[in-house]
Amino acid sequence: MYKLGIDVGGTNTDAVLIDENLKVVAAVKNPTSGDIYEGIMGAVDAVLAQANIDRKLIKQAMLGTTQCTNAIVERKGLAPIAILRIGAPASVGIPPMVDWSDDIAAVAVDTAIIGGGFEFDGKRLADFDEAACRAFFEGVKGKVESVAISCVFAGVRNDDELAAAAIAREVLGDDVRISISSEIGSMGLVERENATILNAALHLVAERFTEGFAKSLAERGITEADVYLSQNDGTLMTIDHARRYPILTIACGPTNSIRGASYLSRMDDAIVIDVGGTTTDLGVLQAGFPRESGVAVTIGGVRTNFRMPDVISIGLGGGSIVREHEDGTVTVGPDSVGYEITKKALVFGGDTLTATDIAVRLGMAEVGDASKVAHIDEEFAKKAMAVMREMVEEGIDMMKVSNDDIDAILVGGGCIILPTDLAGTATCVKPEFSGCANAIGSAISKVSGTYEALVDYDETPRDQALEAARAAAIEAAVEAGAVRETVEIIDSEDVPLQYYPGHTNRVKVKAAGDLSAAL
Repeated sequence: MYKLGIDVGGTNTDAVLIDENLKVVAAVKNPTSGDIYEGIMGAVDAVLAQANIDRKLIKQAMLGTTQCTNAIVERKGLAPIAILRIGAPASVGIPPMVDWSDDIAAVAVDTAIIGGGFEFDGKRLADFDEAACRAFFEGVKGKVESVAISCVFAGVRNDDELAAAAIAREVLGDDVRISISSEIGSMGLVERENATILNAALHLVAERFTEGFAKSLAERGITEADVYLSQNDGTLMTIDHARRYPILTIACGPTNSIRGASYLSRMDDAIVIDVGGTTTDLGVLQAGFPRESGVAVTIGGVRTNFRMPDVISIGLGGGSIVREHEDGTVTVGPDSVGYEITKKALVFGGDTLTATDIAVRLGMAEVGDASKVAHIDEEFAKKAMAVMREMVEEGIDMMKVSNDDIDAILVGGGCIILPTDLAGTATCVKPEFSGCANAIGSAISKVSGTYEALVDYDETPRDQALEAARAAAIEAAVEAGAVRETVEIIDSEDVPLQYYPGHTNRVKVKAAGDLSAAL
């Protein structure tokens, strides 16, 4: 039995086949074309040709894709939606999408703020205005197939969101796609609402690429495989789950690389340096999973607060363009030849000096034709390498939480451009198959579930609250596709909120388990 893992990057789409012992059987890199889907299936065809196996033995196929991210950034393929906020009169001063640019705010056919919602302690802010809710959905009937519902302090109580969702389904029909904020975002009404709006707008994109991927696999004889999508916490979700929460696929690339780096290096705690063709992403591996960002994240100009990996990106990659200026200084990037590196880099017969050319000139990599860069002055090459080294070392310092040296793992197709003696690191390794760590991370990932709530320990004792949170996280993981017997708690935290009365804490628990007992 085999697993097929695919990850789409800005420069290359990687694909790997892994057997039942989690050994890499085949691994390929295929240029990411203008049509992302074409690049995905090109990588699948290439890895199948290399492996030459019975395709019916592929039992699981995992895809990490940038299509939802691209849809938001490029404003393409987003569905028209209706937005309902429950929180009048308290929240009417700041309407939905208040700081959105016009080109993306256009997804909203209509918006409304109606009475309802709760205080921070779960007490009613105002009565739920059922009549206004019903009138709003009657007004958008036939105009939208997707709605976003948010409510004041829905993280504490989501009663009104669930009531509004039931009315939406009654008025708009069972096929309506409903996104409710308590299932998507964290604390903070506007950021949580923004994430919910994006999720609702992505439903057509999600349906298109999930259906197309499954159909294309079947056309290639992969008919026995269950299909999963990578999500941005380093775990997987089923196709149905991806269609409900497409926004969770955003930033899955860096998390796949972090998970793949952990598997290849056998390390559970380290900084992962993922070097692509255009950018280098630095993330932190914590207990085998990506460290989560604790701050709001902006996606395509929209501020959100749903879970995202703690990752920084710098403009350095294998295709980064190297220049010497009149004053003798050398710069690397941030512009890059990207997926055209095999045409434009000097070592491949092109006319553009790239970071890869510098690495080949210094004998750090064996790529292309080294004779085509022999004319580059060695001192100039060393100056360029010093610039590249400094860029990454500054990134390492930004990700560290102490002055102590930390282990580092170099992965990605462009990691050949960096040395392993980086300042700030205790050890720095480039494991075998590091170039396809992202696809490997996709293939070996588990399935997770997260539970988050505000709990007053004066009303619910801490031990009881944490036990309930663990049980809820486990159920969420099982619902997402994990085998119950394999699910375990991988992260648990409770943070006191000093500005709340009593002993209110934000309780958050994550659980993860295996996809299948057979693999």
